[in-house]
Amino acid sequence: MTGVRAVPVIADAAEALRVAAEFAQGLATGDAERDANRELPHAEIADLAASGLLGVNVPARFGGADVDARTMGELMATLSAGDASIGQIPQNHFFFVQVLTEAANEQQQAFFAAEVLAGRHFGNALSERGTRTARDFAIRFEPRPGGDVLVDGTKYYATGSPFAPWIPIYANDPDGHLMAAWIPADAPGVSVLDDWAGMGQRTTGSGTVRFEQVIIPERWVVPIWTVFQRPEVFGAFGNYLHAGIDLGIADAALRDGKQLIHTLARPRAEFDPPSAWEDPLVIHGFGELALRVRAARALLHDAGEAIEAARRDLTAATAAEASIAVAAARAAADTAAVSVSSDVFALVGTRGAAESLNLHRHWRNARTHTLHDPRRLKIQYIGDHALNDQPPPSTGLV
Repeated sequence: MTGVRAVPVIADAAEALRVAAEFAQGLATGDAERDANRELPHAEIADLAASGLLGVNVPARFGGADVDARTMGELMATLSAGDASIGQIPQNHFFFVQVLTEAANEQQQAFFAAEVLAGRHFGNALSERGTRTARDFAIRFEPRPGGDVLVDGTKYYATGSPFAPWIPIYANDPDGHLMAAWIPADAPGVSVLDDWAGMGQRTTGSGTVRFEQVIIPERWVVPIWTVFQRPEVFGAFGNYLHAGIDLGIADAALRDGKQLIHTLARPRAEFDPPSAWEDPLVIHGFGELALRVRAARALLHDAGEAIEAARRDLTAATAAEASIAVAAARAAADTAAVSVSSDVFALVGTRGAAESLNLHRHWRNARTHTLHDPRRLKIQYIGDHALNDQPPPSTGLV
């Protein structure tokens, strides 16, 4: 059929990281221009789906690579270093693949695994406006006679939905139980609006989705509330992917800063070093930035291993340790992303502020993305666990 692209199935972690690195290298060449002009990456996301990367956390029994958590974190960092907006888009997709793994029945998992491996990936429509917290959902979600479900309402910050064949949502059923439901983007009554206007992460497609009297079959509904009836690292995994995005932003700022110091920065007249990159103060300053990035990457790897350890032996204690390890990784990646993307300007010098370079996109991206789940909350959980042996709450947010 014309227009259909064959999607390769990635076999293992090594292949996933190799494909991601090659793909990210291509993304980096157009990142600054896409951000400056706010060009939504429809072609790039189609290429991402066609690369096979979006199937890497599908369970092996359904044909996926089922790569480990550490690989997923590094993959997210790699893609985000190429383009932080494009790197954020598959976070929701991978998260909802995990929702299926944790809470769906075998038939649901098999159906959606086949969709993913064919390149039909997931967006998201979780957040709403006007509710008391981000975890309160007012969207109408009503089972109907015969097994269908009516969905009616509006979601916001729906990252990735302009590009996705499926838009999963969160909603509460009439009994107050948290449900996940998959809705085709082309279903009657679905409207995806391109109205995201943030200062950073400008091309994530994080706008509004309206569901007007949308009817879906019950077989596309998953009882996500059941995950929280037992020890879980589901929430830790979702947060872990966000840490990878922040690390990727820090990586990109460090990479571009290095290139500009070598090609644009001038040596200081006061001490007359041969070049800016041979200036001991610049070298020392760059070393401080590199240290923050290395520390964040080490904690990301540690958190990935903690998630895998908990998956092998899932108890309240191992789940708590995984959540705390992820909290530490997110806190460190938050610091690295925001500070490196800002402090690198002092090493490049005044020329680095030129609008044409768009070096400031890294800081705008970091400052925007790290607002998702503030660092102060992570430090609170870490401190309470270290001082009082208090495990973090099982809410899907830690």
